[in-house]
Amino acid sequence: MAVSPSKPQRSIQACDWPIAELPGLTSNNQKLLSQKCEITTTTELLQKGRTQAQKMMLANVLQTTLREVSKWVAMADLSRIPSVGCKYCGLLLHAGIGSVTQLAQMPVHRLHQQVLRLHVITLQRRDLCPSVAVVQRWVQEAQSF
Repeated sequence: MAVSPSKPQRSIQACDWPIAELPGLTSNNQKLLSQKCEITTTTELLQKGRTQAQKMMLANVLQTTLREVSKWVAMADLSRIPSVGCKYCGLLLHAGIGSVTQLAQMPVHRLHQQVLRLHVITLQRRDLCPSVAVVQRWVQEAQSF
């Protein structure tokens, strides 16, 4: 199947958010990240928490677990996608998506089912689940990174 060259692919600009926007990050953790690690944005968190060794160093400085720091870095990574942002990065993480790369490889309908299942289990509300079109946009934007 040939791809039509008539429609050039849009370049997606990565988003950068204040770390205060990341879900689940307490005000104390935000303060420690800012004061002890000079991290105030999601881009800075990604840069300073890219490797396992860097994550371990952050966990030691902040006196928290490696798992907690890894969760923050994963959400910072997912939040780069404009349609995901800080609004849906936590939802995606809880649905089993831990990176932009993983999101880009995910079949849309399968991801939608995971997100729907999560909404039903945790909120007992199907109507709050993002639509298939929204999930498709997440995947498409992730693929363009």
